[in-house]
Amino acid sequence: MKSILLVIDYQHDFVDGALGFPQAVLLEEPIAQKIMAYRQKGQEILFTYDTHTADYLNTQEGRNLPVVHCIKGTPGWELYGKVAKLRWDTDTCIEKIAFGSLELAEFLAANHYDQVELVGVVSNICLISDAVLAKAALPEAEIIVDASCVASNDDCLNAAALDVMASMQIRIINRRANG
Repeated sequence: MKSILLVIDYQHDFVDGALGFPQAVLLEEPIAQKIMAYRQKGQEILFTYDTHTADYLNTQEGRNLPVVHCIKGTPGWELYGKVAKLRWDTDTCIEKIAFGSLELAEFLAANHYDQVELVGVVSNICLISDAVLAKAALPEAEIIVDASCVASNDDCLNAAALDVMASMQIRIINRRANG
């Protein structure tokens, strides 16, 4: 079975920076463990980077979310903590200028994965967008979201995002009763 782990936007600005939140910090160890498990099996790992430029506030996203974040080349744009240390130079990395990435969807479709697992942040924005694109790119693949490795700054929106993804035949694993 050809599998890949997608680590979505686990960057400083979403963990301890401009848009950071406590739940994101708690994901560091579970995501690191997941990466190491994939490495032990010789499976692929892909990292996405939310990526903006200095004119962010002039974009549609910037006008609706006027918090400058993930400006390419700044410390906030870099991967966070252990996850950063676990990224290899040979791993595929995709810079996303929007919530979801067409480049990611095209990459997944071209590589014919049987299974795609997603972890990272923010569950109700970028992660759900990329999960839906993965499902569209690979309609017969198993798309998985590990609920113990995703979070939002709003617990209700996190739960809602997990519900919506489950309704789209995306398998949600490790979900606690309250999340």
